[in-house]
Amino acid sequence: MAADRNAIFSTVCTHLADILEIEASTISESQSFADDLGADSIALIELVDSLEQEFSASIAGFQFNDDDLVDLKTVADAVDYIVRAHG
Repeated sequence: MAADRNAIFSTVCTHLADILEIEASTISESQSFADDLGADSIALIELVDSLEQEFSASIAGFQFNDDDLVDLKTVADAVDYIVRAHG
């Protein structure tokens, strides 16, 4: 079953907004975590952890590969990663 990209984007925004204490509605896929949203490495670790917990229920054994974390620069990168994992 294909993942619903919009639902995944919404979930990523919700988690990111909670961590960064901003409005989810202000987040777009093109935004960079560091440059546009001001997320530091601690915030990104929190985001990865919360998304792994969120999506491990629907994607068996879901987790971000440590080697792939360097490529997660934008909101779209995180959404794409989860969509690919979802198959």
